[in-house]
Amino acid sequence: MFDYRQLKALATVIEEQSFERAAKRLFLTQSAISQRIRQLEESAGQLLLVRSQPLRLTAAGEHLQRHYHQVTLLQNELLKTLDRAHEEGFTKLTIGLNADTLATWFMDAIQPLLAQSSLLLDLRVDDQDQTHLLLRQGDVQGCISASSKPLQGSNAVFLGISRYLALASPDFIQRYFPDGVTAAALSHAPAVEYNEKDELQDSFIQRFYPEVQDYPRHRVPSSEAFTELIRRGFAWGMAPDMQMQSLIDQGAVTEISAGQRLEVPLYWHSWNLITETGKQLTHQLATYCRHHLQQSATLD
Repeated sequence: MFDYRQLKALATVIEEQSFERAAKRLFLTQSAISQRIRQLEESAGQLLLVRSQPLRLTAAGEHLQRHYHQVTLLQNELLKTLDRAHEEGFTKLTIGLNADTLATWFMDAIQPLLAQSSLLLDLRVDDQDQTHLLLRQGDVQGCISASSKPLQGSNAVFLGISRYLALASPDFIQRYFPDGVTAAALSHAPAVEYNEKDELQDSFIQRFYPEVQDYPRHRVPSSEAFTELIRRGFAWGMAPDMQMQSLIDQGAVTEISAGQRLEVPLYWHSWNLITETGKQLTHQLATYCRHHLQQSATLD
């Protein structure tokens, strides 16, 4: 039987990425945090935490962190059932999602659940192809991912399709694509990417202009600044139509080549925990997306 105070210390150190901040959060000394983790590693008989920068868990540590988060969620549900007084407390939801989802529809989708339940959100933003890793490591209780394959012990629910358009301002198009979009022109036209994991621009080029070898690119890790750079005429980039529709309607941005689009399917992944909060969250996301996201691919 593992000591859950020790499990909490391990999870908090990873969340805070600091022994000192974890100690302050748990109202303990830094040495007490270190001691609890050492005792947990002794009980497990192996290393659980790699003391590197950034701090990271071993495979065994990931299993224990996932177990801790699952038990915590179940315990919160049980307390609500046993004692009405606990309904005034909060349940934390850790969710992995990509920046575009957060910037467009996620808050609208989850608003009814936040309004009716005492929940605290802990959102971890990563590329839609990377959020799966957050779930596997036990960092989140659920994630929105482009992968349809559930991890062992989890399930996947189809949400809908996010459509990405290759957009630029009219001035940018006139400057870099006066004779239309070609491989030669794309090789010299600056693009913008969110971070080093953002492969949407590469995917667009590989699908429609595979002869392009390389191209200049900005890196802007902010969804708002990403679209602003496009609007101001300094780059072209792949952006969700939901986020850009008003700028398209205003004529501030337009597709660099009409009809050449990417469609990214999105799935909600969560552990197979039968909790009321988990069921409500899955139901809320699926219901919202069924009415607001594209549900089938567009034929080319």
